Amino acid sequence: MIKTKATPIAQKLSAYMTLSDSDWVILKNWQEQTKIFSVDQDIVHQGQAKRAAYVLSSGWVCSYKLQSDGTRQIVDIQIPGDFLGLRSAVFRVSDHSFMPITTVAAAVVPTDDLLATFSKSPKLAAAILWAVSRDEAMLVEHLVGIGRRDAERRVAHFLLELAARLQLVGMGDRTGYDCPLTQYHLGDTLGLSAIHVNRVLRRLREMEMVTFQHGHVTILDDERLIDFAEFDASYLDQMTPVLG
Repeated sequence: MIKTKATPIAQKLSAYMTLSDSDWVILKNWQEQTKIFSVDQDIVHQGQAKRAAYVLSSGWVCSYKLQSDGTRQIVDIQIPGDFLGLRSAVFRVSDHSFMPITTVAAAVVPTDDLLATFSKSPKLAAAILWAVSRDEAMLVEHLVGIGRRDAERRVAHFLLELAARLQLVGMGDRTGYDCPLTQYHLGDTLGLSAIHVNRVLRRLREMEMVTFQHGHVTILDDERLIDFAEFDASYLDQMTPVLG
């Protein structure tokens, strides 16, 4: 096996299947075209026709849609190892935007290179399909959360999901993780006002299950939090142990 530092995307995909030497080379080569994006500078914007995808190497991103009245719905939060704008590489135009929450580094993967990867390595293509399917499963779970979970369980479930995702790429564990999201980001993601998010976080802290302060989520009692949120991590389909 080629000895090289595992990138977040390699860590993520290797959780699904064992990557071959040639797969590692392909993923390493993707990093050769890396761009830096500053906060609030869209990486991909809604309606964009440019045919390329990105793989997030470092930093946090939100994907969102703007409504005609200017309001924003955050569709998801992207962390290192996630694809950005994969649909815009095959659709005629992108159906939503991607904006950095922090300064980010993202590898540019032209559509031709992506299609060549599918041809050269069916196994790597299957791993990418797993990653895309996993993202879709998370969106389904978010829809259920917004539609059916009360605010406290909605926030608790989302914080646990982030913990599991970050654990997969070595950026968190059962005790907590650094998190640059503001209460406005959480509100726009979970269909709550920032004031409501503040109240929910205070309530979860008073229940001694989790705190979110000074850019860090601390999980005080993972078993109680999992039970409270009714968090079943099977939809994430990852081999790395989720919290406990």
